[in-house]
Amino acid sequence: MQVLITGANRGVGAALSETLTARGHEVTATARSGAGFVPLDVTRPETIRAMAEGLGGAPLDALVCNAGVFLDRGQDLGSGYPADMWAEEFSVNVTGVFLTIQALLPNLTAAGGKVMIISSQMASSERAPGGSLIYRASKAAALNLGRNLAADLRGAGIAVGIYHPGWVRTDMGGSGADLSPAAAAEGLADRLDALTLDTTGCFETWDGRAHPY
Repeated sequence: MQVLITGANRGVGAALSETLTARGHEVTATARSGAGFVPLDVTRPETIRAMAEGLGGAPLDALVCNAGVFLDRGQDLGSGYPADMWAEEFSVNVTGVFLTIQALLPNLTAAGGKVMIISSQMASSERAPGGSLIYRASKAAALNLGRNLAADLRGAGIAVGIYHPGWVRTDMGGSGADLSPAAAAEGLADRLDALTLDTTGCFETWDGRAHPY
């Protein structure tokens, strides 16, 4: 498969890039900066357009929308959650996902490709323990976006899946998390292989369990 991954310079994105490459796939790894990465800042539409133009219309079998931020950890309900934090987090976690998919639709359509959106268990409205309100809302929006895109893109032969990558030992997940990036990546690679039009719109964990919405 020809696969493009956003936010591939660290954490789950880097591990997934390594895993898919090891499995024989051709991976285009993108990041805001860094040697060896295709430049892509999902908050800047001009870099999204440039990245898409750089593919030259080549078929794309899979797009992994992994880039994300978690800025509001520990914010106080009475005095925190400033407006600019809402704007920045949604710009990466929701708008950036949509604009990247939109820009690569011709490539995905040419291949009858698939889209993997990395959301989180914190997107679930059934599991709502409070706190981290911006991150939860943005990941819930990404889940909703993916579910609706699954309906809109079915006719083009493009499957869309939304996934909780697990609690992973990354800068975002922290050192006390359950999973190594490599273990999460192996599971997500399996989920990408398994994603078809029969399962489009799914919300699953890295290890293939259906996740409560």
